[in-house]
Amino acid sequence: MERVANLDDKVQKKHLEEHEVADLPWMEEEEERRSPENPIRTYFDEISRVPLLTKEEEVELAKRVEAGDKEAKEKLAEANLRLVVSIAKKYRGCGLPFLDLIQEGNLGLMKAIEKFDWRKGYKFSTYATWWIRQAILRAITNRSRTIRVPTHINELIRKIYQAEREYTKEHGEPPSLEELAEELDTSVENIVKAKKTAQYTASLDTPIGYDEEGSVLGDFIEDSEAVSPTRESFKELLQAELQRALREKLTPRERRVLELRYGLDDNQPRTLDEVGEIFGISRERVRQIQKEALEKLKNSDLLRKLEKFRLLEEGY
Repeated sequence: MERVANLDDKVQKKHLEEHEVADLPWMEEEEERRSPENPIRTYFDEISRVPLLTKEEEVELAKRVEAGDKEAKEKLAEANLRLVVSIAKKYRGCGLPFLDLIQEGNLGLMKAIEKFDWRKGYKFSTYATWWIRQAILRAITNRSRTIRVPTHINELIRKIYQAEREYTKEHGEPPSLEELAEELDTSVENIVKAKKTAQYTASLDTPIGYDEEGSVLGDFIEDSEAVSPTRESFKELLQAELQRALREKLTPRERRVLELRYGLDDNQPRTLDEVGEIFGISRERVRQIQKEALEKLKNSDLLRKLEKFRLLEEGY
């Protein structure tokens, strides 16, 4: 059971020693990838041998957990360690080494096991995803409070977010780095540095999305002691609703472009270049198709729902 919340002590000690000299989060991640004896790879190999559970097996184990069966708790946890890794991957580069993200996610997994109510009919993985993300986001937020950012960098970050919101409202998608640099009269290099700094220092005050209300990360982090919302179940329903609606309102090509751009079919949003490669067209043509599709949706509630899905997909 010890490996559920913590990796092997020797492996963890070796990893921490390797990163002791790294001053910046992205340096830590780079060293992590270069390690010839990657401790995370060892961990992956170990957890990949644990068989996945059917929904019926999950329910049976959950009943036993409820009755105080520690062995059942361990089995349910170990069968879902791969889920933790898949979620933790989405937060690489946010200020914590990947190893730490996994460990925080494992703590969230244990919380989910303790609170899971099998009577409600949800899949355990759907329920656990929310708790795992909560644990990871809180760890990232706590780390961010220890990092000081110069005032002029904070000001540039603020201007970048504002420019992105305004551009996206007008064009239906975020601007490129070149467009941002031109708008803010600075270099692409400065934009990249500021965005990377913002990424590593994401805090409860960081603006997200493109709504006029100025939503911040703190708006989307709920009390971990409260009863878990059915966030992932809602996301699945929203995803199905959007796919049905897009089939009715858009041409097959327009629908497919939006599905790829927002990750509606596989939860993996694609860039303009990636979509262009799939269709064999230029990124600019993809941009035009997306803009035309979004124009058709502007008088409906679908634009807001697409944005909501994007935020849910990013874990907010």
